[in-house]
Amino acid sequence: MVNKERVLSEFFELVRITCRTKAEREVADVLKQKIASYGWEISVSEDDVGQKIGGNCGNVYFFLKGNVAGAPSLLLSAHLDCVEPSAGVEPVLKDGIITSAGDTILGGDDKAGVVAIMEALRVIHEQNLPHGDIQVVFTVAEEGGVNGSKNMDPSWLKADFGFALDSSGIPGKIITEAPGQNKIDVIMHGKTAHAGLAPEEGINAIVVAGKALAELKQGRIDNETTANVGLIKGGGATNIVPDKVEIFCEARSRDMAKLDAQTKSMVATFEQVAAANGAKAEISVKKAYGPFVLAADSLPVKTAVKAAEAIGLTPSTEATGGGSDANFFNTYGVPTAVLAVGMSKVHTTDEYIKEVHLYQTAEWMVAIIQAASGMKK
Repeated sequence: MVNKERVLSEFFELVRITCRTKAEREVADVLKQKIASYGWEISVSEDDVGQKIGGNCGNVYFFLKGNVAGAPSLLLSAHLDCVEPSAGVEPVLKDGIITSAGDTILGGDDKAGVVAIMEALRVIHEQNLPHGDIQVVFTVAEEGGVNGSKNMDPSWLKADFGFALDSSGIPGKIITEAPGQNKIDVIMHGKTAHAGLAPEEGINAIVVAGKALAELKQGRIDNETTANVGLIKGGGATNIVPDKVEIFCEARSRDMAKLDAQTKSMVATFEQVAAANGAKAEISVKKAYGPFVLAADSLPVKTAVKAAEAIGLTPSTEATGGGSDANFFNTYGVPTAVLAVGMSKVHTTDEYIKEVHLYQTAEWMVAIIQAASGMKK
């Protein structure tokens, strides 16, 4: 059903485009130009999120009017940005597996999702397949904080339910649960002094921070909850007792009560250890995104399962420990499942994807569009 040669060619084309977070303009323009060249009756727009976050591109929206009256409207989404190193990607296909040729990522995260959506649009148009309204949202700045969807105006979303194509795993896998996340930033304030002449007059902020970290509950807390210390920086010279150190942490859970409890526990640990050592902990807690849970009988899950079975894929539902644009889409009132697109070892230079999974994901998208067209709002 899908044009495999076209899918592979477009995947190679897109991963070769450097598209780091907040610098997605080139790949966005390529996609806009492709849609314009098809001569379809499809609207193209871009929001002002790029300006809000200091990037050079906003979220890109395509809207295709349906040809089936009364069918629900679909949201299909993937993100345009990649993690580093993303410049100079040269994809290589060998024995059915696509990798990068050098010391870069491949970019299947998330160009595999982008290509699947683009091919699905082409197929339903070329074959005049039935479909409801389709809204495509290619988000920016997903990596490092899902800032494209976080900063969008929710009123731009015009769908009844949707799918974010942004998970590793074999096509057929459906993510129905994802955690919320809190960012916990700590500044540990000590007291400076000369390390050789009067160290007893100082309070070493690095040492106090270390004591706090030794007591911190982190890592795998339970099957729904995790916590991590991701970055620490401070100090200036070995002959100065440092009076300041910054610590950047996160807590995640698919249960809001557990997320709140873990966050409070981490805050209390920093505050208590600081006070016991004559220091002070300045702490900022910010909600990054909320969790979501989709029932087995929800529209996204039923549709994805039916479509997978229709094309011979084995559907499965899973929970994840990662966040995505779907967290915000669900918060905005558009029930959205995350779908696997076949990418593996993402965010590393060992990233790869099987060629067949590119085609299966595109076929799954076509089947999802057709399955939804037979439903009623």
